[in-house]
Amino acid sequence: MIDLAEAVVCVTGGARGIGRATATELVRRGARVWIGDLDEDDVRRTAQEIGAQPAHLDVTKEDSVGRFWAAANADGPVQMLVNNAGIMRLGPFLDQDLDGHHREVAVNLLGVINGMHMFLPDMVARNRGHIVNVASMAAKVTTPGIAVYCATKFAVAALSRAVRTEIGHTDVTITTVLPAAVHTELTAGVSLDLQPVLQPDQVAVAIADTARRPGHEITVPRWLAPMGVIEEAAPEALLNAAKRIVTRRRPPGHYDADAREAYLDRIGR
Repeated sequence: MIDLAEAVVCVTGGARGIGRATATELVRRGARVWIGDLDEDDVRRTAQEIGAQPAHLDVTKEDSVGRFWAAANADGPVQMLVNNAGIMRLGPFLDQDLDGHHREVAVNLLGVINGMHMFLPDMVARNRGHIVNVASMAAKVTTPGIAVYCATKFAVAALSRAVRTEIGHTDVTITTVLPAAVHTELTAGVSLDLQPVLQPDQVAVAIADTARRPGHEITVPRWLAPMGVIEEAAPEALLNAAKRIVTRRRPPGHYDADAREAYLDRIGR
């Protein structure tokens, strides 16, 4: 368990959305928070507003993640890392360009690998530390129209389980947090009216709570935990019919182009 009072905590993708809400909650609980983000202006502005330390961070680059760790570690040994940075592209798999698929994998999966590989050695050496990998219920329930996003979140959950087993002889902990849909820029232009929808601060509280209660996999809300079992056990035809109802029979990955334009511009479409 990590006492957050004066603990040094790092949050990737911390300038907005779940990352900003998490950093704000951690500051509120007394942690010394470092937030990393690709957008230098936004990360500086957010850090100033919430009382955190900013850092320019590209989670897809090993040297950038290394500089982030070194800066935070100089403030005191890093007690907790929240691997939050992620992007989501929408639309049928074959209609999207391959470079975009590769970018999504790089941010959502390679970013988590880089973070764990950089931060874990010191934690293991000290026999103390906690990592939260922010996945998604898309790691348990596949959704047409976000195929690569689902694949990366499945991979993050599997990576977390495997590494957790490898370091099971230590007191270092790894928790995977799997939220339902969240009202952030990432879901801009997406119809969310027939599924559980969260606010970023709800996920932030769940993430911060793992410092004291580091469970293995935590769904937000908790009652969604059985969905992975249902996905595996139910006939695929039945599941596909249910998913068509939830998406109101819209084409896979359908979204409001005008409402999503700003987000797509920011992630490079």
